[in-house]
Amino acid sequence: MKKFWNILKHVLGALGIIGALLLCWSLAFLVDHWVFNRIAWSPPLFIHQLMISTFGFIIFGFIMFCVSRITRIQERQKKLFGSIIDAMENIAQGNFNIDLTYQFPGQNERHPFNHIVKTVKHMAEELGEMEHMRQEFISNVSHEIQSPLTSISGFAQALQSDHLSDQERKHYLEIIETESKRLSQMSENLLKLTSLEGEHAPFEPKAYRLDQQLRSVVLTCEPQWLNKKIDMEVNLEKVMITGDEALLNQVWINLIHNSIKFTPEHGKIYVSIEQTEEEVAVKIADTGVGMTKETQARIFERFYKADKSRNRSVGGNGLGLSIVKKIIEMHHGDIQVESRPNEGTQFTVSLAKKTLDN
Repeated sequence: MKKFWNILKHVLGALGIIGALLLCWSLAFLVDHWVFNRIAWSPPLFIHQLMISTFGFIIFGFIMFCVSRITRIQERQKKLFGSIIDAMENIAQGNFNIDLTYQFPGQNERHPFNHIVKTVKHMAEELGEMEHMRQEFISNVSHEIQSPLTSISGFAQALQSDHLSDQERKHYLEIIETESKRLSQMSENLLKLTSLEGEHAPFEPKAYRLDQQLRSVVLTCEPQWLNKKIDMEVNLEKVMITGDEALLNQVWINLIHNSIKFTPEHGKIYVSIEQTEEEVAVKIADTGVGMTKETQARIFERFYKADKSRNRSVGGNGLGLSIVKKIIEMHHGDIQVESRPNEGTQFTVSLAKKTLDN
C-alpha cells in the first residue's frame, strides 16, 4: 500500500510539472501574440513556435526559482521557530543556558531573525539571573531561620534537665526569648520588603516637618544610646518635605539603630540636616567600627553581613538596609555611604522637597 502511494505521489508530481509547463507555454503564447499584434509583425511559424517555447521555459524556470526560494525560506523559518520553541520549552523547565546564534552564523545585525535570537537569549539570561537570585534568597532565608531555631530547640531541651540552677534556667530562657524576637523581626522585615516591592505598595506622600520626625526618632532610641554612653549630637534646622511619613520613619529608625549597634561605648553619633531650595540631605554619622570598600558596595543587598559573627552578637538579619534602600527609591531619592574601617560611617540620604508621585 505504501508503495502504491509513493507511485501515485510521483505521478501526481509529474502531472503537476506538465500542467505548469502547459500553463507557462499558454501564457507565453498569449504574451507573444499580444506583442506581435502591437508591433504588427508576423514571424514564420517555426520562429513563432520557437519563441513561444523559449519564453515558456523562461517563465517556468522563473516560477520554479521563486518556488524553491520560498521553500528554502520556509524551511529556514521552520528551523528557526522550531529552535525557538525548543528554547522556550527548556526555559520553562528551568534550563536557562540557551544559545541560538549557531542557527544564523554571520547574520546581518539588522535582520529581524537576528533580533529575535538576541531577544530570546537576553530573556534566558535575565530569567537565569532571577532564578539564581531566587535560590540565593531562599538559601539565605533558610540559613537565617535555621540558626535561631537551632538555638531555641537546643536550649528548650536543656531546660528539661532537673539539674539546672535558677540562674542557668533564667539565662536559657533569655536566649530563647532573644532568638524568638530575632525570628519575629526577620518575618516582619520580609513582609515589609514584599509589601514595598508589590505593584500596589502603600505610598501616601504628604507635607510634614522632617526635623521634628528625626528628633522624635532620636528620642525613641534614647534608651539604646544612653545604655552605651554614646554622645548623640543633633543639628536639625527646620525643614518641610513631602513624603510618606511612616515609610521614612522606618528609614531613620533603621539607620540610627545601625549606628548605635556598631558604635562602641563612649562613641559619638551625629544627626544633621542640610538643605537647598529643591533638596534636603539627612546625614547620620558615627564613630563606629566602619566598613571596607567591598562592604560598602554590597551593604544594601538582602541578608548581606560584613562580619557574620559580629552581626550575630549585636542582632540583625541583613534586611534593614535593603528596606531603607527600597523606601528611598520609592521617594526618588538617593542614599550614599562613606566609611573607613575603625573610623566610623556616614549615611547621606538625599530627598527632593517637591511633591512626590508613586
